Amino acid sequence: MADAAHAPSASEYIVHHLTHFNTSGHPQEKVIDFSLVNLDTVFWAVLMGLLSCFLMYRAAKSVTSGVPGRFVGAIESVVEFVHEQARSIVKGDISYIAPLALVSFVWIFFMNAMDFIPLDLIPKIWEHIHGATGGDPHHAYMRVVPTADLNATLAMSIVVLGASIYYGIKVKGSGGFFHELVSAPFGSGVLLAPINLLMQLIEYLAKTISLGMRLFGNMFAGELIFMLIALLGASATWWGASLHILTGLGWAIFHILIVALQAFIFMMLTLVYIGQAHEHH
Repeated sequence: MADAAHAPSASEYIVHHLTHFNTSGHPQEKVIDFSLVNLDTVFWAVLMGLLSCFLMYRAAKSVTSGVPGRFVGAIESVVEFVHEQARSIVKGDISYIAPLALVSFVWIFFMNAMDFIPLDLIPKIWEHIHGATGGDPHHAYMRVVPTADLNATLAMSIVVLGASIYYGIKVKGSGGFFHELVSAPFGSGVLLAPINLLMQLIEYLAKTISLGMRLFGNMFAGELIFMLIALLGASATWWGASLHILTGLGWAIFHILIVALQAFIFMMLTLVYIGQAHEHH
């Protein structure tokens, strides 16, 4: 009865799972502080990046002149697919652009796939570690899906923005790039220059925000649905447990498509935006 009395409510359960482990001493404080860093997002993003690099390295080391194994064959298929997409979209040298697209696809796929880990597994482990080191286990926060954090997805979209600006200057020259900022889309002219510049800035801003928000929104919604499904299993009734199993299985199968699709969309939009930087207006 004591455990039931101290069991969190549905809202407390969701709020706890949506709270980041960050550099603040009071994670639940609702303050605007750009100096805060979500340490769980950084940790899991770096870990998934290292795992991606390791798998790609192992595949490269395993390549032989003979028939490739299934692992090497799968990696080669992904590499060739991304290379073909880059070549069809970007009209120019893709020797650096295709690897960027490949990294974004593989890395985001692995970060998205963290959603398949049982929802309470890693947070419970972290609570025990936090409690063993003298902390309050009830204030041990841990989110394991980096792409469900808007900070991470916007950071990646800003990198894409920087790459598109870099290639725009590289392809057109600094003079041509800045001339295009004030001459497109409405044409050259002293009176049109401010309007063109404003439209160009709005376009860059909209691309960057939408790219990050799209990935974040889909993964955050998927994470939230897993939490709601977990609450069905906590209802202590036979129908709740049955719905928990059935809906959890169904959503996990459907979520496989979302995980892969969101990584693919981010990669394709990266190629499209960089490809647009190669075009002259």
